[in-house]
Formats: sequence, structure tokens, C-alpha cells
Amino acid sequence: MEAEELFQRGTELLLAKDMDAFTDLFAPDCTVEFPFAEVTPARLTGREEVRAYLADYPERMDITGFPSVLVHRTTDPSTLVVELTAHGRTVATGEAYEMRYAWVLVVRDGLVAELRDYWSPVRAARASGTVRQLAEALTAEARA
Repeated sequence: MEAEELFQRGTELLLAKDMDAFTDLFAPDCTVEFPFAEVTPARLTGREEVRAYLADYPERMDITGFPSVLVHRTTDPSTLVVELTAHGRTVATGEAYEMRYAWVLVVRDGLVAELRDYWSPVRAARASGTVRQLAEALTAEARA
């Protein structure tokens, strides 16, 4: 698949909550990075790490739509930059969920070889009701 087609298929699978099929879009030796992550892994290596990380995602976040998607094509057809907004609800709290993301996808042999997923850990903590845990983790880090 081409990069944009792969991205489109990925968002369809996320909305369908089919994490296994979504993960199958990744190369076996892929890397996924979360450059702004604070209390989640900052890097996943390999499809199976991605699968394990996403296994319970639908039980945490109920994504119902991507109302804003802006695709930036690069001079390299295997690389795509996407700005998107996800809407839904946080399952644990029932609260509305809105998160803005920027993704950099690199495709190799029709699969995602690299994904850099930029999102706000503060907004994620607010959405999931874990602001206190984030603050405690940052405070412990500052004291270390």
C-alpha cells in the first residue's frame, strides 16, 4: 500500500476497534516512537510490541471519529506527515475525549516501518483522569 492509503486504512481500523488488523499494517521490525510521552513507553520496537501496547486500547479510549485530518505529502513518497484530531470518550471516566496528533509515517514494502506519534501527555492525562499520576511521575523524576 502507498503511504496515504495505509494511513486511511489505519484510521478505518482504529474506528472499527480492530487492533489486531491495525497492528498488522506495521512491518515486523517497525519502530513506533512517542517523542512527548512521559509515563508510557517512549519507543516500541517490532509489530508484537505494538500489538501488546494496543491490545486494550478500545477498553481505554472509545474513538468515534477523526473530524479533522490534514495530510502533508513530502518529496519522499514513502513518508507522510498527518495532523489529525480524534474524538470519542474515555471509557474509565465516560468523559469526552479530544486529542490532536501529528504523525510521521514511513512506509516500506506496503507496511508502516516507522511511526512518530506526537501528542500531549497533559491532555491525555486529563482525558483519562490520570493527571495526579502524571504529576507524581514528573515530581519523582525531578527529585531523582
